[in-house]
Amino acid sequence: MKITIAEYSSAWLQMFAEEKTRLQRILPVSAVVKHIGSTSVPGLAAKPVIDIMVGLTDFTQADALVSGVQSLGYEYVSQFEVEMPFRRYFRKDNEGVRTHQIHVVALNSEFWHRHLAFREYLKAHPNIAAEYATLKRSLAEQEWQDVNDYADAKTEFIQSIEAQAS
Repeated sequence: MKITIAEYSSAWLQMFAEEKTRLQRILPVSAVVKHIGSTSVPGLAAKPVIDIMVGLTDFTQADALVSGVQSLGYEYVSQFEVEMPFRRYFRKDNEGVRTHQIHVVALNSEFWHRHLAFREYLKAHPNIAAEYATLKRSLAEQEWQDVNDYADAKTEFIQSIEAQAS
């Protein structure tokens, strides 16, 4: 599997904003929707997939949201719940190309704070964001069995940043 890393595009912010508006129509009023991942960091090269994190004040509502999120064109992927029972994951493709991912978690959970801290650290430290982009480009040159293998290859770098960000 080939990984595509694109130069930063300001269109990613608009894509997130549009999807947030669509999601807010089906989410509880108390839900918080955030843009996370590399596409949320201005100037950072990224896989052109919009990562969205939805924080719920009551995570027990998560399963009841599945059909609503699916109605917006997302596929619900339950297989990762064995490893991450605290998250519901959705993905959306356009003609076979992934465009969006949604991670539904408890608001103020460890997952929530870790992803926001990572994003904010990269925004505040452009030199570290540049190192991250270099790593991603280098890894993208390799052939991967699965996109998760690519993600795993970034783990050590990400964890080092998370440790600094916390």
